[in-house]
Amino acid sequence: MPQWMRCEYQGQTRLGSLDHDEVTFHTGDLFAGPQPTGEKAPLSAVRLLTPTDPSKMICLWNNFHQLAAKLNLATPPEPLYFIKAASSYHPGGQPIRRPRAYDGKVVFEGELGIVIGKRCKEVSEQEAPGYIFGYTCINDVTAAEILNKDSSFAQWTRAKSFDTFGVFGPVVATGLDPAKLVVQTHLDGSERQNYPVTDMVFQPARLVNLISQDMTLEPGDVIACGTNVGVGSMKPGSKIAITIDGVGTLSNTFE
Repeated sequence: MPQWMRCEYQGQTRLGSLDHDEVTFHTGDLFAGPQPTGEKAPLSAVRLLTPTDPSKMICLWNNFHQLAAKLNLATPPEPLYFIKAASSYHPGGQPIRRPRAYDGKVVFEGELGIVIGKRCKEVSEQEAPGYIFGYTCINDVTAAEILNKDSSFAQWTRAKSFDTFGVFGPVVATGLDPAKLVVQTHLDGSERQNYPVTDMVFQPARLVNLISQDMTLEPGDVIACGTNVGVGSMKPGSKIAITIDGVGTLSNTFE
């Protein structure tokens, strides 16, 4: 199962495939047959970047049965989502930073991310898997106390889009069956989330189908599938790690 990544190596942005702790560099477009250059480097020698450079990150709310039951929420008839600002996108290995203008609770949310592989508009659920390039890990970081601060307007975009709050990576993994995936989140080594993707209200193919009726999805775009029970707050110095077998671990500290 190939794992694709973007990284900085010797001052340049490079595309590579990851095999254990070795990066094989490629040239060309990730979504149009990249070719190996013959160059390799140890993973320790590169600086991780986000594995794609999306035009948008679409994030689901109330997309898991277990969390909906815990919060006494009705099952939605259609996907409920918001979009994170592109300036929030952030790779693994780099610190998540508290906004200077906000001193309230900052929350982690471990999630599965769908990565789109080709331009996608108004596709059927049966066609949708052909538009999914692969999967990644997401930490949908949230300034929780801003979300409902104003009773007249829920501030999803602001609460979710501070710089460094759109964390994803470390790779895009291809060839995975999402029905077999489990999302695990650890805070300072303690397990906080451990849930199967099969608990989703809208499974990946259905999400791509329905969201593509609303907007055109471009190669590299990311759909964050929403989170489940176990979300919690981070404190300065906390280490948050989100693991999905086949994708790896997305790890950051909070400052």
